[in-house]
Amino acid sequence: MKRTSRDIRTANRYEVLRQIIAESPTSRQELAAATGLSLATVATLVGELLDLGLITEVGFEDSAGGRPRGLVAANASGGALIGVDIAETYVHVELFDLALNVLARADEDMRAGESRPEQVVRHVAAGIGSVAARAGIKAARVLGVGVSVPGQVDRDTGVAEYAPNLGWHDVPLLGLLAEHIAHPLYLDNPLRACTVAELWFGAARGRGDAVVVNLGTGVGAGLALGGGLHRGVSNSAGEWGHTTLVLDGRLCHCGNHGCVETYVGAPGIMQNLRELSPRSPLLHPEDQTATIDALARAAAGDDPVALEVVRETARHLGAGISDLINLLNPEVVVLSSWVAARLGEPLLGEVRRAVARHALRRPLAATEIVLSPIPTDPVCLGAATFALEGALRSAGQRAAKRTTTARGRTAPPS
Repeated sequence: MKRTSRDIRTANRYEVLRQIIAESPTSRQELAAATGLSLATVATLVGELLDLGLITEVGFEDSAGGRPRGLVAANASGGALIGVDIAETYVHVELFDLALNVLARADEDMRAGESRPEQVVRHVAAGIGSVAARAGIKAARVLGVGVSVPGQVDRDTGVAEYAPNLGWHDVPLLGLLAEHIAHPLYLDNPLRACTVAELWFGAARGRGDAVVVNLGTGVGAGLALGGGLHRGVSNSAGEWGHTTLVLDGRLCHCGNHGCVETYVGAPGIMQNLRELSPRSPLLHPEDQTATIDALARAAAGDDPVALEVVRETARHLGAGISDLINLLNPEVVVLSSWVAARLGEPLLGEVRRAVARHALRRPLAATEIVLSPIPTDPVCLGAATFALEGALRSAGQRAAKRTTTARGRTAPPS
């Protein structure tokens, strides 16, 4: 679809705001250098962001042989954003200021059998109410709520089209949420959310090409190509977890056999443990989080069973990541989400060794494999940036409409 001049202006406004949030305080000259836009364009966009109350002037800095440069920064108190991470076993909600600092968090656990859409919506609404109350934020200050849900998502219609681990098909999620939540809502999935978080604040920042491997109950690969988020023609790019790793392998929720997810997602790791040591005290059959936590603690203590499970998981994960490296030639591969965070360095070391056995030498030499450095939930952070993008787009549309209306009033009669 061809982008209009308004689309380009909105994208440039968003890029300038993103840079300001990442580098506050910063000057217009530094923004022009970082974004590649002309100084005149940056000055105009900064003026618009100041008028919208999203940024603020914060003083001056000396420049070599010239006039002092004015500095701008995110207007942290200018509003609030909420990010929602819907996973298969929990709903996590975080409330941010406009500098994307976390002000409040809330967790809602989802037990087995609690994944019907109306049940999930109640958890989301409860979490949003909780963070707003904890932060003392009035509803009018919330500019938007970004919601991440696993699987394939139509972000324009707000429909969760296919979430195999939740058993969802064509769920009108944003419509259901809007019955309980008055704020503007923006829907996408965790692959895109994690990738945007890494582009803004994490290991993909400043990288042209990056892959963010999302390891949770489900598995996927968020793609940043050419410095920007790659969605694919139907917003479905990154479903790497449902590519075939083992022919005629384990049955996957999607109906196929041998998917990457069945060997390296949390249920797959539990199966790895079950096959290696069926009576292991590390195994909590009905609790993914407890099992992964137990494995992480045991691996840190050099427990041989736990270390072997990590190695077996990394063997499959490394083979899958090697395919991504050979195919995409990224600068960095980031291991993200809760399973990667809990298993941490033991998993990272084994993955690096496994990748070295499979990837082609030339692309591997150019690729760094790291754990996500983001200290908060990257899915919530990314979802909040979607809400910020939506709020900025809406503000721009309102400003354009006011300008058009004003011109109409002052136009001479025809």
